[in-house]
Amino acid sequence: MPDKSTCASASTCGKSSCEGCSGQKDPQDFKEKLNAYSSVKKVIGVVSGKGGVGKSFVTATLAAAMVKKGYKVGILDADITGPSIPKMYGIHGQAFGNEQGIVPAVAKDGTKVMSINLLVDDEEAPVIWRGPVIAGAVKQFWTDVVWGELDYLFVDMPPGTGDVPLTVFQSLPVDGVVIVTSPQELVRLIVKKAYNMAEMMHVPVIGVVENYSFLKCPDCGKEIRLFGESHIEEVAKELGVKVLAKMPLDPEFAKAADEERFYELDNPYFAELPDALSAIR
Repeated sequence: MPDKSTCASASTCGKSSCEGCSGQKDPQDFKEKLNAYSSVKKVIGVVSGKGGVGKSFVTATLAAAMVKKGYKVGILDADITGPSIPKMYGIHGQAFGNEQGIVPAVAKDGTKVMSINLLVDDEEAPVIWRGPVIAGAVKQFWTDVVWGELDYLFVDMPPGTGDVPLTVFQSLPVDGVVIVTSPQELVRLIVKKAYNMAEMMHVPVIGVVENYSFLKCPDCGKEIRLFGESHIEEVAKELGVKVLAKMPLDPEFAKAADEERFYELDNPYFAELPDALSAIR
């Protein structure tokens, strides 16, 4: 309903009479302007309804897959209080700025990365900030960072549906989200929380990735369901979204991340994801 102080019929103004009224205001647009020296074609959020499901792992895997397809890729690490992307890519030290803005770090495979770890004196020091300050930092990663020309910018969000995911959805032109989950029975709740938030913010859900689906025995090859049987197919069908991948627990992936060479790995379980991302309009 418009502000009655600006409406000529304020004394008789009601919901029905305000339809089409000249005093009606457009919904407020919270989108922030991208850095003037940057061009980003697609923004993809990686989200989860809870922590500990391997969201940063999926973000880095998606980015690496698209780089291998020849795309120019960046990662905005929006998990301010728990950043892990720089370590996975072997990026240390501080970012620097110039007259154009903050210059992101560049990994060995060409992926551009911006994370709070690149702006603090000690990367092991905790970031003890309140929500509004954290949200402000995420906005600056969009407005002040010189991303250059990117085909895809992946946003690694913190878990849940709090300040930072809300800030990203409202402030950045997110073209779609990938939901990450695990096989437990509570997956229905986890996925629905993330799905419903995306729906409320009018952001398309590209699909769901199930992490920790199984562990393959190194001796016999048997798939061991450590977290029980998967429920992701039925949940995805209920919500009308695709299951993009089912990722096992693989010691090689963990080793590569610890050794800061995660981008070197080829992930056969993500083979169909580049096509799913390329199809986004």
